[in-house]
Amino acid sequence: MKIETKCLHEGYKPENGGPGVMPIVQSTTYRFDSTAKIASLFDMPMECIYSRFANPTCDAVEKKIASLEGGVGAMLTSSGQAASLLSILNLCSAGDSFIAASTIYGGTINLFG
Repeated sequence: MKIETKCLHEGYKPENGGPGVMPIVQSTTYRFDSTAKIASLFDMPMECIYSRFANPTCDAVEKKIASLEGGVGAMLTSSGQAASLLSILNLCSAGDSFIAASTIYGGTINLFG
């Protein structure tokens, strides 16, 4: 599949009778019939329960980016600072060192400091 086609179609597979393109989900919360159902999902969400954990629109973008980059997954963050911090926290353990170029964004240098 060409990259142009992936840009348009990856990350979302329309269901029969559903919208042809991914709708933008603006809700922050989702409705459930019982608190027991929400409690069962809280530690391992298999459905959307709150947009800070997962959102169908963000999920589609993550799948699209992973496909475009040839990866198995992707993760959206709220800022570049969050992305930088998560990348270091996932690669390093307590006591590890890492090297960063002095030309990276000044706020990131401060964060790393």
